[in-house]
Amino acid sequence: MMTASGWSANQFAALLGAYRTAGLSDAAVNALLAVYAVGLIPGLLVAAPLADRYGRRPVALGALLLNLVATLLLMLGAGAAFWLAPGRLFTGISAGALLAAGGAWVKELSSPPYVPPGAETVAARRAGVFVSLGFASGGLCASLIAQWAPRPMVLAYLPHLVLAVLAWRFARRSPETRPERCAGAGPAAGRAPSGAASGRGGTGFWRAVLPMAPWVFAAPMVGFATLPGLVDGGLTGWRVVYAGVATAVVPGAGVAVQPLARWLAARGRLRTGAAGLLVMAGGFALAVPAAGHGQPVLALVAGAVLGAGYGLALTYGLATTAALAAPTALARLTSYFWSLAYLGMFAPLLISTLAAAFPVPRLLAAAAVLAVLCCALLVLLNRPRTGRPATRRT
Repeated sequence: MMTASGWSANQFAALLGAYRTAGLSDAAVNALLAVYAVGLIPGLLVAAPLADRYGRRPVALGALLLNLVATLLLMLGAGAAFWLAPGRLFTGISAGALLAAGGAWVKELSSPPYVPPGAETVAARRAGVFVSLGFASGGLCASLIAQWAPRPMVLAYLPHLVLAVLAWRFARRSPETRPERCAGAGPAAGRAPSGAASGRGGTGFWRAVLPMAPWVFAAPMVGFATLPGLVDGGLTGWRVVYAGVATAVVPGAGVAVQPLARWLAARGRLRTGAAGLLVMAGGFALAVPAAGHGQPVLALVAGAVLGAGYGLALTYGLATTAALAAPTALARLTSYFWSLAYLGMFAPLLISTLAAAFPVPRLLAAAAVLAVLCCALLVLLNRPRTGRPATRRT
């Protein structure tokens, strides 16, 4: 299910070059990217309390069916562009609901009593890894079909339909995992972030994730949505494949960096978040000459570095959210994190808007500096307190 969610998001992103060739303007394409985020954030915030109250299973399975319907609407967009906007909106709503309800479901199924004690260390990052796999494989598959198959704007979406149907058939066999205290709880049940949810006061969650969260998707979106359009001038006939390779390289690097994320987390979770922001800053710095001189290979390298930073930051965000959330508020607090993270999806639209006044390389350089400043803020706000006895948390 989580793979299907990521696949549905990036299958469209990989076709941006094809849609531009078909006549859509850059502004229209970037607006359709933003429509996804417009739907995703309400989907997260609505699905999370529903999942805490009525269960992970019904909300996640319903979201997966809506995800399938959204892809059908995008297929209709091949004949009438009118369907693209609702298709992207429903993709965002369904993906948001899957991230909230499905993410909590996966985390709980990866913890006792569903796995032996001690095997739950992968729980916090497992949902993020499979979403990233969907991002990588969905974009590459869609671009390869669009490059060589007939009726690309229809056939490129067929693999997701198959994946969504198979995911629904398998996922419906999994048990409900909602903690019993959620059942019958009033509307305020699991409200987060609260003192109980954060363990360090009501500001604990925001202090831990806010300086970093929007970068989680700002960096990869620049890597596979903005950079390919800036460097593909010499790739006549291969633009769609190049865009698909970019959508695979960026989140693929986020998956590949997971061993490093585990190594850093074992030495302090904050190190993972700080490293993610610094790696992103390096990716933005590499993107400056790539965009300035139209270098496709360097753009892919920059995208891979941005993707590695995304993987580190995502692991930090999910692990921190799981550590701060009370059992009855896991889906809700997770939805807050994903909502903050997906604000970064507006980055390509922001860059294209500011490009009317500033050169894009200068904007990318500013992003590198800003990422370093946010890293410093994250460390400053979350450094260990001194002058008081340490309390051991479980």
